[in-house]
Amino acid sequence: MAITKIKLIPKSLITDKANEIDSVKKIKIEGDKAYIDLLFNANRAWDSLRTFREERERCKNYTYGKQWNDIIHYEGRDITEEQYINEQGTPALKNNLIRRLLRTVMGVNRGQDKEPVCVANDRDEQKLGETMSIALQYNWKANRMNEIKGRIFEEFLISSGAFLKETVGWRNDRYDCWTDIVDPKRIFFDGNMQDIRHWDLSMIGEIHDLSFDELASTFARKKSDYAMLKNIYNNAVRRDFLTNYFDDIAERHKLKNIDFLVPEDTTRCRVIEIWTKETKVRYHCHDFLTGEYYKVEEDAIEEINRDNAMRIKQGTDEGMDPSDIPTIETEWFIDSYWYYRFLTPFGQVLDEGETPYAHKSHPYVIKLYPFIDGETHSFVSDFIDQQRYINRLITLNDFVIRASAKGVLMIPEEAIPDGMTPEDFAHEWTKFNGVIVYRSKNVSQLPQQIANKSTNIGISELLQVELNLMEDVSGITGALQGKPGLSGTSAALYQQQQQNASSSLLDILESFDSFIIEDSLKKVKNMQQYYDSKRIMTIVGAGAQGYVVYDPDKIKDVEFDLSIYESANTPTYRMIANDFLMEIWRAGQISLEQLLASGSFPFADKLLQSIRSTNEQMQAMQPGQANQPQGYDMQQVQQATGQPNANAVNQLSNAIRG
Repeated sequence: MAITKIKLIPKSLITDKANEIDSVKKIKIEGDKAYIDLLFNANRAWDSLRTFREERERCKNYTYGKQWNDIIHYEGRDITEEQYINEQGTPALKNNLIRRLLRTVMGVNRGQDKEPVCVANDRDEQKLGETMSIALQYNWKANRMNEIKGRIFEEFLISSGAFLKETVGWRNDRYDCWTDIVDPKRIFFDGNMQDIRHWDLSMIGEIHDLSFDELASTFARKKSDYAMLKNIYNNAVRRDFLTNYFDDIAERHKLKNIDFLVPEDTTRCRVIEIWTKETKVRYHCHDFLTGEYYKVEEDAIEEINRDNAMRIKQGTDEGMDPSDIPTIETEWFIDSYWYYRFLTPFGQVLDEGETPYAHKSHPYVIKLYPFIDGETHSFVSDFIDQQRYINRLITLNDFVIRASAKGVLMIPEEAIPDGMTPEDFAHEWTKFNGVIVYRSKNVSQLPQQIANKSTNIGISELLQVELNLMEDVSGITGALQGKPGLSGTSAALYQQQQQNASSSLLDILESFDSFIIEDSLKKVKNMQQYYDSKRIMTIVGAGAQGYVVYDPDKIKDVEFDLSIYESANTPTYRMIANDFLMEIWRAGQISLEQLLASGSFPFADKLLQSIRSTNEQMQAMQPGQANQPQGYDMQQVQQATGQPNANAVNQLSNAIRG
C-alpha cells in the first residue's frame, strides 16, 4: 500500500468541541482578531455606561455648585443656561441646598460609625472569629477605611454607584491587602445585568493611564519585554510627537466622558484591564479514601485513572470486594471562572491569567442603588428640579429688585442752574450740607426723589414652597439638619421629626452597609490567603482588645460570615457601656482600675496611671513600714487594685457584644 503524503495541520489549530468549550483556549487559537474583538466588547460595555457617566457628572456639578451648566438651544446656538442669563445682563445666582442636604446624610452615616465583625460558622471556632475581627479592624486602620467609607458614601449619594477594588501587594514598604476607590469615569462592566446583587456580572474592567516608567516596572519581566513595550508605546516615549499627534483626537473625545482608547494626558500610556467570566472543561473529584472534594483540569484525569487502577489492583490483591475499594470518583462539568487580561489600545496582551484570589472572583466590589430593570436613580437627582427652580426664583427676584426705582431723582429742566450739569445737580443733592441755588420764579415743579418698592409677584411665597418641597422630596427635614423647631414645637415632637427623617434614610444606609459587607468578605478572603505567617496585631482606642496573634494555620480554612455592628467609638455605645460598668462597679463586681480601663471616661487614662503607680509603690513596701503614700487609705488602694473578677469580666464582655 502506497503512503500518500499529506499536509499536516498543527493539532493546536484544530477547533474541536473541547476548544469550543474552553473560551480562553479558543481566543488564544484565534489570535489577534479575538483580542481585538474582546477589546471592542469592552468598548461596548464602556459606551453602555455613557448615560450613567453623564448623569453622574450633572449630579456632581449640582452638588458642588455648578448649577447653571445645563445646555439650552437659543437662537441657533447650544449654550449653557449661565451664558444665556449673563447675556440678558443678569447674574446667574444660586443657593446651593443640595450640598447641605448631602452633608446631613453623610453626617448621619458617620455618626453610626459601624464596623464589620466576623462570625465563624462553626460554634467551636468562635474564638477565631474574634481574632479575625481584630485582624480586619487592623487592616481597616492601615487602609484608612473610615475616610474611604466617607468618600465612597458621598459618591454613592451623587452617582448611585459605589466602586472599590481589593488587591494585594507592596505599598509603603508593607505587604498587605489594600482597598482603593475606583473612579466611576474609568470603570466599565456588563450592561446586561439585571440581578440587584450583581451576581450575573460577566465582564468588568478599568482603564489605566500610566507613565512609561510605571508601565515598564509593572509589565516588563525581562529585557525583551521592555523593548516590546517601548515599541508599542513609542509615542508615549516621544512626548513631543504625542502632543502634536493626539491633541485634536483627545479634544474631540474629552467632553464629560473620557475616551476609551486615547488618554487625556498624551504623555501617559493607556492600559485596559478586563476581567471576564470564562468556561472550560473540568472534573469534580471525590476521593473516598481521604474524604476530600476538589476539582481538577481536564488533562489530570489520566493520572486519576492510573491512581484508581493502582488502588483497584491493590485492593483485589488483598481480597477486597471491588465495589468496596475506595477510588476517586470523577464527574465531568463545565466550570465558570474569572480570567483577567491587560491589553494595550492596539489589542496586544501585556498580562493574563486566571484569577489568583481564593474567593475565585474579580477584585472589584460594586453597588448600584437603586438597581431596577438595569437602571439606577441617583439620590441627588431626586431634588435637582427643586434646586433649579429655587435658583430661578432668587435670580428673578434680583432682576425685579434691580429693575425697580431706587431713589431716582426727578429734576425739572428749568430747575437746573446755569452752568450746572444734571450730574453736578445730583451730586450736590446728595452731598452733606449741599446747597443748590436756583430761581424759584421760573420753576413750576420742584425736584423730587422717587423710591418704589419691588413689584410683589409672589416670589417669596413660591420660594418658601420650593424650600418645603426640597425637604419633602429628599426626606431630610429641618429637624435632621439641626434647624431650630418652630415656635410651639415640643421637644418630643421635634425628636419624633428627627427619628422620622432618619427612618426615611434607612433604606439607602442599609444598602451601603451591604456594600461594605461585600467588600469586607473579599478582604477577609484575601487576608486568609496572603497572611501566610504569624502576625501580632494591636488595636488601640476605645473598645480596644489589646493585641492578638494571627495564626494562618488555624484561620486560613475557616468560613466566616460578616455582619455590621455599631462601633464602640459611637457616643451611644460609649454611654451604654459606661452605664453598665458603673452599675457592676457599684455592686462591687469589678475594681476601680477595671472600671477605668474598660470605660470611656474623661481623664480615665490619667487616673488609671496614677492608680497603677500607687499600686507599684505599695507592692514595694514591706508590711508595717511607715512610708505609706500620703492621702491614700490602704483598704481603698487594695480594693482599687484588686485582682480582676472573672465573672464580672465575662458579664461585661457579653453585655457589650449583645
